[in-house]
Amino acid sequence: MAKVRVRKETGKLYLDFNFKGIRCREQTSMLDTKANMAKAESLLKKVQAEILLGIFDYAKTFPNSKNLQKFLPNSNKHGASEMPASKKSSHQNLSTPSFKSFAEQWFVERNIEWRASHTRNIRSLLDSALIPAFGSKQLHTITKSDLLKFRSEQAKLPGRSGNKTISAKTLNTRMGTLKIILTEASDRFGLENPYRNIKPLKLKKTHIEPFSLAEVNKIIETVREDYRNYYTLRFFTGMRTGEIDGLQWKYVDFERKQILIRATLIAGKTEYTKTDGSQREIPMLGPVYKALRQQYKSTRKVSKYVFCNTAGKPLEHNNVTKRVWYPLLRHLGLEKRRPYQTRHTAATLLLASGENPEWVARLLGHSSTEMLFNVYSRYIPNATRQDGSAFDRLIQEQTLSKDTRGN
Repeated sequence: MAKVRVRKETGKLYLDFNFKGIRCREQTSMLDTKANMAKAESLLKKVQAEILLGIFDYAKTFPNSKNLQKFLPNSNKHGASEMPASKKSSHQNLSTPSFKSFAEQWFVERNIEWRASHTRNIRSLLDSALIPAFGSKQLHTITKSDLLKFRSEQAKLPGRSGNKTISAKTLNTRMGTLKIILTEASDRFGLENPYRNIKPLKLKKTHIEPFSLAEVNKIIETVREDYRNYYTLRFFTGMRTGEIDGLQWKYVDFERKQILIRATLIAGKTEYTKTDGSQREIPMLGPVYKALRQQYKSTRKVSKYVFCNTAGKPLEHNNVTKRVWYPLLRHLGLEKRRPYQTRHTAATLLLASGENPEWVARLLGHSSTEMLFNVYSRYIPNATRQDGSAFDRLIQEQTLSKDTRGN
């Protein structure tokens, strides 16, 4: 396999590759630095691409190489005369690998960079959509018209959660992967990128349906006792489903009253969080500290997970949604809403109480306040704080009011 290597004696980079069945090593004058490594790898990719296309000119690329004599006419390993690659290529039609062949190579090269869940998603997309549509086509034959036709066909597919078609966001994600593959192919083989000037679809503004604080209290009071602490955390921390389902006791810091978000649960497996920005510490505001203390007594000796089933395994969110969440909303006469609305509820309660949007964005695991303002702008008042005290005061006032009514 072609690779850029470092010569131990000199600390300089050299290219190690195969051409016409012969292993070639070409020395460079570049020392082993990050910038030089990138340059050498770029050159190696170009060499590999030209070899694959049958247009690699050894003398032009490495004019002072000692390996040149191996590839001159009448000097190949079989002793037969051979036309130089530069002349031979002018008599050949352009030839590139099939989309399937290149996509598989790209997948192998890139998946080391991805989380396991992203690897599964890309693999699924390749197998279910991209390879069936473009697999047999040679890369240089794929046109912009082919891409637009594919997008139109994908846009007609049924969506999830009862939607007639897939969302623009999902379609943009699929097309985005296709764009990455074709852009890489264009760079390697010197092709014009057929994806050029294809813009992503415009996304509709996110519609949120947060619960009011009164509805939140009603839900927590009514839900099954074994899920009361679970939904308390969902409503008052804004944690994502995978984050709360994958929360382990080692990430609960009672001394500092913090929840450390370090992992997420995807398809039953604990993985790194959605992004680096998702790694954060969430303060135990309102009733969260008490809920976790209660939960500690229930599951600490049973499982490493804060919330688990009777076997000590993490919760399966689809099962919880169908058997606990939706029946509870029906029982209370509340409109059916996805469990993710608990996260939106936490965000709107924090903002409505006067907390600083930038602080709220960090608490939710957003890298900036842009999404916060786009989605929750109408919940953001002018006067803000950034320490959680405003939110705590809102909860305390609600509790005090409730106790007063009870007396």
